[in-house]
Amino acid sequence: MNKGYYLTDLDGTLLQSNATPSEYTVRVMSRAITEGAVVSYATARSYQSSNAVVSQIPWSHPLVLYNGALLFDPVEKCVLDGFWLDPKTTNTLLLIGKSIGLVPLLFALDHEDKERVLHEKLGRTGDLQFAASRPNDPRFSEVEELACPDTLRPLILTYIGLFDELAPLKEKVIAALGSKVHIHFMKDNYIDNHYFLEFSHPQANKQNGLLLWAKHVGCSSADVTVFGDNLNDVGMFLAAGRKVAVANAHPEILDMADEIVQSNEEDGVAAFIEARMKANKP
Repeated sequence: MNKGYYLTDLDGTLLQSNATPSEYTVRVMSRAITEGAVVSYATARSYQSSNAVVSQIPWSHPLVLYNGALLFDPVEKCVLDGFWLDPKTTNTLLLIGKSIGLVPLLFALDHEDKERVLHEKLGRTGDLQFAASRPNDPRFSEVEELACPDTLRPLILTYIGLFDELAPLKEKVIAALGSKVHIHFMKDNYIDNHYFLEFSHPQANKQNGLLLWAKHVGCSSADVTVFGDNLNDVGMFLAAGRKVAVANAHPEILDMADEIVQSNEEDGVAAFIEARMKANKP
């Protein structure tokens, strides 16, 4: 018996501020999956990065990764669907960034569907801290000069820096490429005073990610309850039938919510799902 469809953001929503789920959250989410609820997550993270922090939960349904660019099967460990940039557009983005002295991390799939992260020698504070938070990550490869070969399917270009460093790049990309790319520009949860500016396929967002997810699990988007906290969750909130914000969410997310639950530090998502399961309501 199906006991509901739930799709949650991770950082700032399901995870505590230390980027881990509480024991209570692990227990509740695991039980919900075991008892028949269709529960999964939609995150800006990759599979490698997200699995490192939530692997205690037995995820058995597709995962929405890279802010909607990739739909991934955590059981078979394979790519199901997604949206990726073409190499030509990717190289145009790289040239625009380099014109103002900025080089990103390039996240892509290789010919075997394996995740790759290409980058030039890291020296900027944000890049160094981001890499340090993922020690011994086999995806990372340093290259002398970053470019996108035709053998890769680019998922996302990630620039990490101060607001005043990244804002001019955003404007240059809008002027040059307009609607040919999707842009995420938001404050980082873990690196002080730093922002993420990310470029991806025009359809690579959590709204389309949710629609792909619903198709693969066999429901309509109106059947899905979503949980979020930040502006990259707006798409999920636009598409879902029930929108739940954690108390620590961005004001725009709070305004869009049908319901506000306790904060990520207080296990708001898990408490909501546990209550629904006990009441036997999808």
